[in-house]
Amino acid sequence: MPRVRLIGVDGSQLGIFALADAQRIADDQNLDLVEVAPEGDPPVCRIMDYGKYKYEQDMKAKKARKHQTKIEIKEIKFRPKIDKHDYETKKKHIVRFLTAGAKVKVTIMFRGREMVHAERGLAILERLAEELSEIAVIDSQPKLEGRNMFMLITPTKKELPKKPDVEVVQLDAAQSED
Repeated sequence: MPRVRLIGVDGSQLGIFALADAQRIADDQNLDLVEVAPEGDPPVCRIMDYGKYKYEQDMKAKKARKHQTKIEIKEIKFRPKIDKHDYETKKKHIVRFLTAGAKVKVTIMFRGREMVHAERGLAILERLAEELSEIAVIDSQPKLEGRNMFMLITPTKKELPKKPDVEVVQLDAAQSED
């Protein structure tokens, strides 16, 4: 007859019992008999409310998921013949994404014969990386896949600049009439 080491509800060791006796003790307390260490000699079983235990485990997992941070990846697309003003506008968007803590995937899309001049796209990505070097680092170097060139930029670990606090000033009715 298989024997198990039995642990009570409060965590105290009750001793070594036959499996049928351990099950009877758990049933008398209207609780479940749960095997917690099958590799032990003899295996270790615990008397507990399994439904309550499972619920508590689910709540711990839910709380852990709630506190983890999700890293967002934003994508900005460029063309090799981008105008200076368009470049500056897209660069501002990238700065905004980086200061918010998101990674940015910069894509240069080539069409038709532009593939012959892939160095133009590489020059744009290198220029962008150099201009953003204070707030970001290159996570993956520029690489050409098909008709697109990619580069992944990650915000630096430094303290990101915070938005200035806005001071709310309340005026009295007498002051506002002036």
